[in-house]
Amino acid sequence: MVLYHRNRVPGATYFFTVALRDRTSRVLTAHVEELRRAYAGTRSKRPFETVALVILPDHIHAIWRLPEGDADYSGRWRAIKAAFVLNLWRNGVVATTNARREAGVWQRRFWEHTIRNEAGLRAHVDYVHWNPVKHEHVECVSEWPHSSFHRYVREGVLPNDWGGTNALRGQGRSFGE
Repeated sequence: MVLYHRNRVPGATYFFTVALRDRTSRVLTAHVEELRRAYAGTRSKRPFETVALVILPDHIHAIWRLPEGDADYSGRWRAIKAAFVLNLWRNGVVATTNARREAGVWQRRFWEHTIRNEAGLRAHVDYVHWNPVKHEHVECVSEWPHSSFHRYVREGVLPNDWGGTNALRGQGRSFGE
């Protein structure tokens, strides 16, 4: 078995991809309020800044900035995943468990990348916001409701027509993954 070593830098900014076990599932968007409660509850107990976020039917992309001296993003994701499953169960959604009593909702692991500079941060924020178009859920970024893109528009950071139909395709723009 290959050992995966995570990069843990206290107070750093990280990009994450967290996916469902069943990549054909739409449970995240079908139960987005349960996910939001799990996310907010975890954030209230273990603070972090959400730089960017998109919730897709089968996975989440997020960029977090952790507090100074804190590098425990794994514990936060574990808490979000567990709280989401509990919220599903409370609402009557059936989620089977395995021999370890783990719900079969989430992939066991997640992907993380440490953001190293402002250019990397901008590229990853763009990637997060563009992702619903990449996966052909919408034609333009502003049509996807479960994205921090709308906060960026409200704050005047991005125009509402950023990432319009085919706006960034074929322009050599790299969003990295």
